[in-house]
Amino acid sequence: MTADARYGTLKLFVDGRWLDAGDRVSEDVINPATGEAIASLPHASRDDIDAAALAAGRTFKPWKALPAYDRAKIIRKAADLLRERVEHIATRVVLEQGKPMLEARQEVLAAADIFDWTADEGRRTYGRIVPSRMPGARWLVTKEPVGPVAAFTPWNIPIVIPARKISAALAVGCTMVIKPSEETPASVLELARALDDAGLPKGVLNVVYGVPSDVSEQLIAHPAIRKITFTGSTVVGQHLAKLAAEAGVKRATMELGGHAPVLVFEDADLDHAVRAMVAAKYRNAGQVCVSPTRFYVHESLHDRFVDGFARAANAITVGDGLDPATGMGPLANPRRIAAMERLVADAVGHGATLATGGERGANRGYFFQPTVLANVPMEARAMNEEPFGPMAITSPFSTFDEVIEQANRLPFGLASYAFTTSSKTATMVADALEAGMVGLNNNFINMPETPFGGVKQSGYGSEGGTEGMDAYLTTKFVSQT
Repeated sequence: MTADARYGTLKLFVDGRWLDAGDRVSEDVINPATGEAIASLPHASRDDIDAAALAAGRTFKPWKALPAYDRAKIIRKAADLLRERVEHIATRVVLEQGKPMLEARQEVLAAADIFDWTADEGRRTYGRIVPSRMPGARWLVTKEPVGPVAAFTPWNIPIVIPARKISAALAVGCTMVIKPSEETPASVLELARALDDAGLPKGVLNVVYGVPSDVSEQLIAHPAIRKITFTGSTVVGQHLAKLAAEAGVKRATMELGGHAPVLVFEDADLDHAVRAMVAAKYRNAGQVCVSPTRFYVHESLHDRFVDGFARAANAITVGDGLDPATGMGPLANPRRIAAMERLVADAVGHGATLATGGERGANRGYFFQPTVLANVPMEARAMNEEPFGPMAITSPFSTFDEVIEQANRLPFGLASYAFTTSSKTATMVADALEAGMVGLNNNFINMPETPFGGVKQSGYGSEGGTEGMDAYLTTKFVSQT
């Protein structure tokens, strides 16, 4: 393995100590733009994981007792450090994940904004007084941190997703052990370093890596852990939810897969819809859980929509994320390339038209061309399985009821989008769509102050907004006489 000096050395962060590989098992981290190893990642031993959970358990009471005002100062200082280090951190993100540098910078800065917002919101975890029906009694409702948290995060958004979990938990008084993806390990270590340098007490946050199933089973079952939070696939989420239930009915937040529909009505601003959705579709090479994928376009606009979308997709420069000219980087791993090829072949086999793309890139690394498939029948796999790649699939519709039925047909309900200039249609579609988030004439559904989460098999619970803070709090009622 040849290490990349721009990427640096990887370590574990357990009980305030930075642990190097030593005699631990390790694995290579791959740059998806080249397919080459850039660093070696140490795996936490069972003793390391136990030490991390015990540290989170030991530090919970003193961290909980620290005034929210003082917790906020630490988190806000960490936010400032993230901004100061944005170029260094963004470079590490690009090297391990592949997204263009501009997107990586935006993600680091977004994480800093999340830290700031949750730090302030943590100071406002108010309770309430309920008027008592008993003379002389006082009824109080208070909010308390749930306890040490085990967090599991994916490779596609390696800074923002962990930042939401870490900052919300810490702001309200919880401690945490987080196991990020082994494919993008440096990102969370940078968050941990910023918090450590900002003065976070040792042991409040711990970062471990290893074989995912082994780490999750040990962490979730550990008696110190009181809650789990997971972002990833529905299949894995179902398994972890079961483990949480079996380990003592531990609380869980599940942000799982999606297959976002886009409804383009007859009166939509077509040019605006194309611009907005091309930007959203090919961000991070389509490897985003809220990425728009199933485009249901009114039959009077369908062909023009496909032509405009295909032209815009074809104009995107695909390449190494460190190249300033790059508009879309590689997919995360060779598994995604194989999945995309299968879905394209299946759709074409079912009668879909390949408008553009559909092939792996000529570059070394894990590249795939921005792809548009038109007139894709409902039976095609891409209409039923989340592609999680740079693939837009279209189908024409004629009536409101028909398109709502298609949009809600799948067992997923994370994000949905619609374009219309009619306020009546906008209201109707917002009410009818079965999704945790709906973007009407825009794709702005992910801000620090707004809830992020889904329904049906897309999970339960929210991150972001006051709802995301509540996920780490328990409610206590006190009746006093």
